[in-house]
Amino acid sequence: MTERVHHRNPWLMLAGFLGVVAVVAVVGGLAAASAREVYARLDQPPWAPPASLFGPVWTVLYVTIAVSGWLYWRTDGETRGFAAYGIGLLFNLLWTPLFFESGAPGLALIDIVALDVVVVVTIVLFARRSKPAAALLLPYLAWLFYATALNGAVVVLN
Repeated sequence: MTERVHHRNPWLMLAGFLGVVAVVAVVGGLAAASAREVYARLDQPPWAPPASLFGPVWTVLYVTIAVSGWLYWRTDGETRGFAAYGIGLLFNLLWTPLFFESGAPGLALIDIVALDVVVVVTIVLFARRSKPAAALLLPYLAWLFYATALNGAVVVLN
């Protein structure tokens, strides 16, 4: 084990990762207070999920994102990996206010495409040190690609 892991309680660090990701989730949730109404008013493609699906899916994904970051930390991960991870959380945080509160699905589309790229970079960087940390981000990436297509369809249809 590395010196970093020996000097910090790994369970406390896991709680820290869960806490940081929870802040992203809560801020997004607060920004999405009117999301169901906005979502219902938008023209949607026929393959759009019901609004009720987003909460459970994101809950699971946020937990996997936090555990992924923690697993990477446990390997004494490189700064570049943590930078990509943090930038990804920032883009994630920005999407909901852009899409729902600002009524700017075009800007939200730019944000989510940038998020897609950052998550791919994060997976590549994490995989160099922890295959499980990288693998935990794959469902997130798959959902992001779906959400990106959905966001693009909303831009076209509205």
